[in-house]
Amino acid sequence: MHLSPQLNIPQCESVPCVCVFLPGDSNPKESSPFINSSDAAAEKSQQYDRKNMDLFEEEMETSPMVSSLLSSLANYSNLPQGSKEHEEGENNEAESSRKKPVKAPQLGTLMGVYLPCIQNIFGVILFLRMTWLVGIGGVVGTFVIVFMCCTTTMLTAISMSAIATNGVVPAGGSYYMISRSLGPEFGGAVGICFYLGTTFAGAMYILGAIELLLIYIVPKAAIFPLEGLEGAEQEAALLNNMRVYGTILLTSMATVVFVGVKYVNKLALVFLAFTVSNSSVCLLGNRTLVWKSFDVCAKTIETTNGTVTTQLWRMFCDSSLLNATCDKFFSMNNVTQIQGIPGVTSGILTENLFPFYYEKGDLIARENMQSVEDPDDPLTNANRYVLADITSFFTLLVGIYFPSVTGIMAGSNRSGDLRDAQKSIPIGTIAAITTTSFVYMSSVILFGACIDGVVLRDKFGEGVHGNLVIGTLAWPSPWVIVIGSFFSTCGAGLQSLTGAPRLMQAIAKDGIVPALRIFGHGKANGEPTWSLLLTACICESGILIASLDAVAPILSMFFLMCYMFVNLACALQTLLRTPNWRPRFKFYHWALSFLGMSLCLTLMFLCSWYYAIVAMVIAGSIYKYIEFAGAEKEWGDGIRGLSLSAARYALMRLEEGPPHTKNWRPQLLVLVSTDGEQNVEQPRLLSLTNQLKAGKGLTIVGTALEGTFLKNFEQSQRAEQALRKLMETEKVKGFCQVTVSSNLRDATSHLLQASGLGGLKHNAVLVSWPRNWKQGDEHLKLRNFIELVRETTAADLALLVPKNIAAFPSNGERFTEGHIDVWWIVHDGGMLMLLPFLLRQHKVWRKCKMRIFTVAQMDDNSIQMKKDLTTFLYHLRIDAMVEVVEMCDCPRREKRHVGPHVLISVPVSGLRHPQIQSITDSSRGSIRRKNPAAVTTQLSVTEDPPAPPTKEEKPEEEVQLIHDNTTPTSPATPATLLTPPEAAQSPGEQVQMTWTEKCDGEPAKPPGAATQEGIKDIFSMKPNQSNVRRMHTALRLNEVIIKKSSEAKLVLLNMPGPPKNRTGDENYMEFLEVLTEGLNRVLLVRGGGREVITIYS
Repeated sequence: MHLSPQLNIPQCESVPCVCVFLPGDSNPKESSPFINSSDAAAEKSQQYDRKNMDLFEEEMETSPMVSSLLSSLANYSNLPQGSKEHEEGENNEAESSRKKPVKAPQLGTLMGVYLPCIQNIFGVILFLRMTWLVGIGGVVGTFVIVFMCCTTTMLTAISMSAIATNGVVPAGGSYYMISRSLGPEFGGAVGICFYLGTTFAGAMYILGAIELLLIYIVPKAAIFPLEGLEGAEQEAALLNNMRVYGTILLTSMATVVFVGVKYVNKLALVFLAFTVSNSSVCLLGNRTLVWKSFDVCAKTIETTNGTVTTQLWRMFCDSSLLNATCDKFFSMNNVTQIQGIPGVTSGILTENLFPFYYEKGDLIARENMQSVEDPDDPLTNANRYVLADITSFFTLLVGIYFPSVTGIMAGSNRSGDLRDAQKSIPIGTIAAITTTSFVYMSSVILFGACIDGVVLRDKFGEGVHGNLVIGTLAWPSPWVIVIGSFFSTCGAGLQSLTGAPRLMQAIAKDGIVPALRIFGHGKANGEPTWSLLLTACICESGILIASLDAVAPILSMFFLMCYMFVNLACALQTLLRTPNWRPRFKFYHWALSFLGMSLCLTLMFLCSWYYAIVAMVIAGSIYKYIEFAGAEKEWGDGIRGLSLSAARYALMRLEEGPPHTKNWRPQLLVLVSTDGEQNVEQPRLLSLTNQLKAGKGLTIVGTALEGTFLKNFEQSQRAEQALRKLMETEKVKGFCQVTVSSNLRDATSHLLQASGLGGLKHNAVLVSWPRNWKQGDEHLKLRNFIELVRETTAADLALLVPKNIAAFPSNGERFTEGHIDVWWIVHDGGMLMLLPFLLRQHKVWRKCKMRIFTVAQMDDNSIQMKKDLTTFLYHLRIDAMVEVVEMCDCPRREKRHVGPHVLISVPVSGLRHPQIQSITDSSRGSIRRKNPAAVTTQLSVTEDPPAPPTKEEKPEEEVQLIHDNTTPTSPATPATLLTPPEAAQSPGEQVQMTWTEKCDGEPAKPPGAATQEGIKDIFSMKPNQSNVRRMHTALRLNEVIIKKSSEAKLVLLNMPGPPKNRTGDENYMEFLEVLTEGLNRVLLVRGGGREVITIYS
């Protein structure tokens, strides 16, 4: 594409393009690529003024134009949250110098990734323990260990390359990648484990350097001398020397790091000597001798003066004379000198193929040589022989070797210094692992083919004049390896002491672990002072262990856990196929990541099962601590995507069919109301929810608002916040939902229909009993409540209605005794059995006992009913007392209040053959009771004029509607005059009777229109005997419930169904009021039309 000379317009040649230039777009002023940038808010009006983009002028207030955005995106240098601290930790310049232009990173693949990885992988284990590993594990066993470990690191490198090339990876290496891929909880836990692994690696390097110093370089520098000591004393002296010198070296390194080291490179090798080493080994019988205090491998030598004894003779005999008393084994066996490094052509490989495991204190002997010894003789002069210093086994070798393949993260840790990190990290890391794996595998075969077995199994080279075994292969001198290894391990220790504090500082500055925030502070130039102090203390604990073989498995655990989560992160991202997962490195697969993760977990338990458990407990504790007390971070992690994917899968499974009865639990939709300030009016509903659910199952707390969504959006947000706050206070785990509609009835219906998702929907509704429903201004609540009952019945949903919810206990209360009474009148699928059981799981109701009452009719066998119910409860595994209540036909007249100003006088009888008259006629409308009138009436209503009763025959049942607080009746009222005691009552208020609406559509009469004709109309109504029978049942049941359960802490009973005819709604509420009158806490329950409890397992 080139510019036209006349019009200065780009011309497209090979690539098709469309270019649109608009006036004013050439000088972008957008300072941030983010939408709603506060820095550029002041320039918005000027920036978009008079641009030919009027169609998008509404978006210009909040969104930048692409023309101004591209420059910021292309040169974007801001780092994601948490990564900026990593870069600041690497910068040692003063605050003022940070304003200087930053140089572009120049490191390429070789210097930036390949060589750092090589330097970290070729470490102390290769020089100090590799030959010993081959000797103990055999060529085959060691090759398997090396292959497993190298395969693990290769698979981890593939996963790491995929993550590292999926966008910008700032300094922070594996911690950054894991935390941003798996979330702050996993990131913090694994980051701290990686920090501990790096710190213990520093301890291991320091111990390796001290071992080289005291055993191979300057043995006489030991503060605790080893000469003349045997067994445990010699081992203790060696460990004490390691502790003292290790502490000194650690202090020196920490001081160097504290003063300020910007780049710590490994020091060059130093050649101190040019003497050719002697690799011969001296054997007594088949036992390897410590070649330190003698010069000739012989008992005697021939001289011109005759046969003389050697220094070796004097080590095993009490004098230098030929007739001296000598060690029995020394006398019975000859001394043999063999070549320690016979070479590849010697065929020694066949002898070193298989493992030789030793117990601590066993003699290192040559297996193919015979010796003369008495099995009953004790071992004498043990310090003259080469002994096994530790008990060896396969898994120990794995733990000791694995640290030698760590260091693969060195390239990703330097990603901020790389010219092209997304290209250099995969190529450099995989090439370094390939190189080192080839070197290690070839070294195993080379050592097994060239070095004699007794030399390989001699960990400290005591049989080869105290030389480093691998140094015997060096040219021109073993000092090349010894001194080079010493400075290499010192440099590696310095790198650990430099990198670990910065990693801790980055974790602390991320703010995900509140307890570590102090370690985010440092010196003015960014050096992590407090983190360095913590690192030195932890490193000192590793040095006090004083054994390289004991420290190596510890850091293996932490590195393996880190690598395991790198593989897990890659596998999750690949399987979830998140839209942002677009790595440039294409040679990865989720199966390889899972294989790498499995190998890491296997190696953890192979190295040391108890260390693996400890490491997992540490990581798990950190995870739960961050989850409980850590700062909330949203990093777009894969765990959130995994949760979404798992939720989608589970929801699809739930769609396959309804849950089995055994899995049924109340999934509650809790309907609450809010006041004008959007505060919940019934907070105890959520307390009851918590007691029913105990954090299990689905809970949706919903409320309805009246209005339009656009106008009431802020109000709905406040209501949602109030719900969330109350749920948090009451410890209710679930979701909240606010619905806005033109009226509350529709909004509640929408909540009932639309709450939940797919198969995860509510199966029960919890709503409070409407208070003050008899008041005229609360009439709408009455209608909404009864419609809700009808809708739950139609939707096959269970319904729980607590009455007098304010009297229910809070979550902090405890009942030390009492009963939960269940009145099981009709079968509801077992809801009445299940709810008390769930309540008694909560600490509030735990000490309450359960009682179950059922009602027997006159023709029922009460004794058999009780036996059957007891057996049924036994099969249900529910402990409860059982009682059967009989309803008798014992007529007696009793006056009962059915409203605030109305009492009904009925003869109390059984439930059979009711012949009583109605208060209202459903075909003419219902009487709505308001404030009582001044007139007190006594209405005696009969369906047909009965014949005068005889002595043998009396009216069976009779209903009287009596108004309380009576006054003298009006003469026009066709009623019987009050008796003198009744007439003497104090004057009361008036009673107004109004018609709602007649069935024929005649409009309702206005209040106060109750004329004499209107009153006469009441007596002409045909009574509704169904309502009378319902009221009679409610009265009779209430009497029985009061008698049995007046002291119960909670009464549960079946909730009758609503009337099909809406003109009987008020009667229905009166029935329920009468049914529950006199009870403190009542929970009315309607089943959902299915069985919810079963006797089967």
